[in-house]
Amino acid sequence: MRQHPPELLDPARSGRLEIRACQCPFCTRHGSRAAADPNGRLTISVEDRAKLQTYRFGLRTADYLVCRECGVYVAAIAGDGAEARAIVIVNALDDREQFSREPIPVRYDAETREQRLARRRSACMPVEIQGI
Repeated sequence: MRQHPPELLDPARSGRLEIRACQCPFCTRHGSRAAADPNGRLTISVEDRAKLQTYRFGLRTADYLVCRECGVYVAAIAGDGAEARAIVIVNALDDREQFSREPIPVRYDAETREQRLARRRSACMPVEIQGI
């Protein structure tokens, strides 16, 4: 999988983006540092569908993308089509060094399904997935 978030990778903007570190067991084990720019756009290119693992947790509000080959957590996508919104996992990016801000620890486990969907609609960025 290749990720192409050109607006995120602009050095002038990457230093201003908030980097979050979810404290759930999944994200903690993956050392996740997540970013989203509601004014940006993320494009994910899937070159081999067989290497893409998607997973949905209990509230079923997003698909978590994990590489079956190396185990890297790549992104989380909520919604479908033109309504799809995503976060990108900074550690999965080739240019991750540009995202040097200390991550802000966050906890979402108290959110209801509706609250989580609303947060994702407002805080996540539009996404396009190519190749699936």
